[in-house]
Amino acid sequence: MNIHEYQAKQVLKGFGAPVAAGVAITAVDQAEGAARQLPGPLYVVKSQIHAGGRGKGFFRELTPEARGGVRLARSVEEVVHHAREMLGNTLVTAQTGEAGKQVNRLYIEDGANIARELYCSLLVDRSVGRVAFVISTEGGMDIEAVAHDTPEKIITLAIDPETGVTAADVATIVATYGLTGPAAEDARTLFPALYQAFVEKDMSLLEVNPLIVMTDGHLRVLDAKVSFDGNALFRHDDMRALRDETEEDAKEIEASRWDLAYVALDGNIGCMVNGAGLAMATMDIIKLYGKEPANFCDVGGGASKEKVAAAFKIITADPRVEGILVNIFGGIMRCDVIAEGVIAAVREVGLTVPLVVRLEGPNVELGKKIIAESGLNVISADDLDDAAQKIVKAVRG
Repeated sequence: MNIHEYQAKQVLKGFGAPVAAGVAITAVDQAEGAARQLPGPLYVVKSQIHAGGRGKGFFRELTPEARGGVRLARSVEEVVHHAREMLGNTLVTAQTGEAGKQVNRLYIEDGANIARELYCSLLVDRSVGRVAFVISTEGGMDIEAVAHDTPEKIITLAIDPETGVTAADVATIVATYGLTGPAAEDARTLFPALYQAFVEKDMSLLEVNPLIVMTDGHLRVLDAKVSFDGNALFRHDDMRALRDETEEDAKEIEASRWDLAYVALDGNIGCMVNGAGLAMATMDIIKLYGKEPANFCDVGGGASKEKVAAAFKIITADPRVEGILVNIFGGIMRCDVIAEGVIAAVREVGLTVPLVVRLEGPNVELGKKIIAESGLNVISADDLDDAAQKIVKAVRG
């Protein structure tokens, strides 16, 4: 689960991280009041969407000159002007794709005098099984280019879970960044605080980009991106309350209610599979035969008839889907349950696109019999290769 920048900063502030004063707004008429709560005279107006690259983005509805989802303002009037241009319009960034995201929230923040921009993130380094800091002296909007062109400038520091962030770890970070004076002092509390926030709140990603050294020598979290481990949200009601469903795909929201692993993609062949590995293989073979998957959908190993029906309805609700491939290789999953779920969903929502079903595993013959006797226009397949070729051919007409 992702949250907005302003929410992430409030979470980090609770652990003692230094952040600027700011006010979140959802309407233009709130902009002036928000700005007047801040010291000024420099303000930053930030679009709040679940995507990076906001500073380099553009608004589809505006002229090319009115660019940027993150803008400086040097007066309250300029804050209001930016808010009027940004709220309600569609921001397109490298991470949103061409569709972009509508900006429904802004964060009006006090400006900062920046001396240096640094990069800092925490994530789970699965190669060592520990939470790790990923740090670089090259912070800012072009960190992706740094990772691609000069990966040696990005350092990874794994943290021992028994000790947490030690003085030696902080010293390594300080030396890597080349921090001195007040910034080095701030580091003694900041980096342990970031680690504590990551672990206590079951985050999967905590990215501070940039982490700045201000002209007064102190550190500040200038931007923050936080994602949480969805499997741990049951023990964090306070974090779950921060979820903004307007930033999420409606199909993914519905899938989460049924505990389905579903991710919307840009293709036109819907997929319903049991098992993540088989789902990946199914998507790969669809691409091999010249089409693109419309989704990743793993119904799991022990799905019920109702869960299967829900997955099928979510897939058919996507207007881009021109064909559906159901690929089940049963272990604990029974093929007759899959067949009953698919048939129930088809009878409820109708079937307007080709449907190919490949079943293998427990009760496979019964599953095939249920489909064959349903009277529905379903194409049977013997194996994955056969299924992929049949759905691609059916979609092509």
